[in-house]
Amino acid sequence: MTSLAPDILYQLGPLPITNTLVNTLFVDAVVIGGAVALKKNINKIPGLFQNIFEIIVETLYNLTESVAGENTNKIFPYFITFFIFILIANWSGLIPGEESIGFIKHVGHETDIVSLSKNLTSDLNATLGLSLISLVATHMLSIKKLGVREYLGKFFSLNPILLFVGLLEIISEVTKVISLSFRLFGNIFAGGVVLGTISKLFAFGFPIPFMFLEIIVGLVQALVFAMLTMAFMSVLMTSHHEENHAASKEVSIT
Repeated sequence: MTSLAPDILYQLGPLPITNTLVNTLFVDAVVIGGAVALKKNINKIPGLFQNIFEIIVETLYNLTESVAGENTNKIFPYFITFFIFILIANWSGLIPGEESIGFIKHVGHETDIVSLSKNLTSDLNATLGLSLISLVATHMLSIKKLGVREYLGKFFSLNPILLFVGLLEIISEVTKVISLSFRLFGNIFAGGVVLGTISKLFAFGFPIPFMFLEIIVGLVQALVFAMLTMAFMSVLMTSHHEENHAASKEVSIT
C-alpha cells in the first residue's frame, strides 16, 4: 500500500533511516558512478554512448544559453545537475520489483510490506529539500553576481511603491519553494499510486502503457524543475540596469 510518509527501516540514534534515504543513496551512486565512468572513457573519437550524451548536453546548454545569456556558464552546472539527479530519481521508482523487496510488517490484523527502497521524489521531504537547495543556490548566485547592495535593492527600497513590490517578491520566493516541491511530489506520487493500483488489478501486459507514461512524466517533471530553477536564477541575476536597458530597447524597437 502506497503511503505518503516514508517507512522507517532503522533508527540510528536521532536519525531515522528511511526507504527514501536508501533510494537517495542509490541515485547518488548511479550519478557519481556514471560521471566517473564517463570521465574515464572520454575519447577524441566518441563512441555511441558518448555521442548521445554530448548531444543531450549540447542541447540543454543551448537551451540554457537562450534564457540565461551571459550567465549561462554559472547557471548551467546547476541546471544539468538538477535535471540528471531528478530524472534518475523519478525513473528509479519504475525499476521492476524496486518496491517489492522488503519485509512484512503486521499492524493489528493487517499485513503490509515495508519496501527497502521507495522513490525519493514521491516523498515531500525530498522534493522540499531539493526546492530549498534551488532557492539557496539562486540567491547565492545573485549575491555573487550583483553584490550585496544591489541584491538587497531588489527587495528593499525607500520608495514606498518599490518597497511594496519588493515585499511581493519576497512572498513569491516562498511560493516558489512550495510550487516546485508540490508539483514534483504530486506528479510522481500520483503516478506511483496509479501504476501500483493497475499492477495489482492486472499483473501482466496492461500496466506496460502506464509505465511508458510514467517514463515520460518523469522526464517532463525533471525538465520542468530544472528549467524553472534556471529561469529563477537568470531573473535574479539580472541587475536593474540591465532590465531597464532591455525595456528601453524593446520600446525603441516598437
